[in-house]
Amino acid sequence: MSALPTSLPVIAPVPVQGLWQRIRSDRLLMMWLVLAIVIVLLALLAPWIAPHDPYATAMRVSRKPPMWMSDEGVTYWLGTDVQGRDMLSRVLYGLRATLMISLLAVFLGSGLGAILGVLAAYYGRARGPIMRVADILLSFPAILFGLSLSALMGPGLGSLIIALSVSAIPGMIRVSYSAALGVTKLDYMEAGRSIGFSDRYLITRYLLPNCSSMLLIYTTLQLGHTILLASLLSFLGLGPLPPFAELGSMAADGRKFLEVFPHISTIPTLTIFVVVLVINLLGDSLRDAFDPRLRK
Repeated sequence: MSALPTSLPVIAPVPVQGLWQRIRSDRLLMMWLVLAIVIVLLALLAPWIAPHDPYATAMRVSRKPPMWMSDEGVTYWLGTDVQGRDMLSRVLYGLRATLMISLLAVFLGSGLGAILGVLAAYYGRARGPIMRVADILLSFPAILFGLSLSALMGPGLGSLIIALSVSAIPGMIRVSYSAALGVTKLDYMEAGRSIGFSDRYLITRYLLPNCSSMLLIYTTLQLGHTILLASLLSFLGLGPLPPFAELGSMAADGRKFLEVFPHISTIPTLTIFVVVLVINLLGDSLRDAFDPRLRK
């Protein structure tokens, strides 16, 4: 009698294999990826490329328009805010803070949601409780849910991250459950169970890799949504406390001066718009590149 094989005879194709080749062959995807990398680099290098201290106030130069030059010959490329702080420096630091908050929240919330969704798809007994919790969380609009959690825990960086993380969980549970459920019914998964592979081995070696492309695409789109939600909560005063530079709170600082000094609010608002647009278009391009029904 022949010994049982130690690996599956047919291994499912892992979607992330050949990732770089697909990116290089798609010019549109490459363009959005380069722009996203530039945005991340601007955020990471903010302490070194910011021309001024983003928290240094100077009331004598407050509310100056973009491209304004002081008597000392110092140029404020994006002008100054209500307290005379350099807008360019604050936008760079605000972009850094917004991206870090959103990335951390998406990593925590989407990571937990992906694990729960995969477990719900693989283990039938866990499916009911996990999916019912997801349904309950999805019954609340994300904005209302984030507002409620932030208001309950009070303003601050920690409460904002927790609110954003919890808001990201239910959607990822649904997406990972749908992606994993189709994989669990394939022949090689059944073959692995019959051979005697452990659940942990099947989940980590076959199930998760074959769901990775769908999870990557949704996480990218979720990041754009989280940035908007984080900016909204900060705009309403439920984010990091002043003088912390964050794009949403920066937009709120100038709302009383929109008619006379519009740049104080419009510059951070346009920054949010550009960042979310690039991330969403990157997610769409990733979907087109990885979905075999959309590839030529």
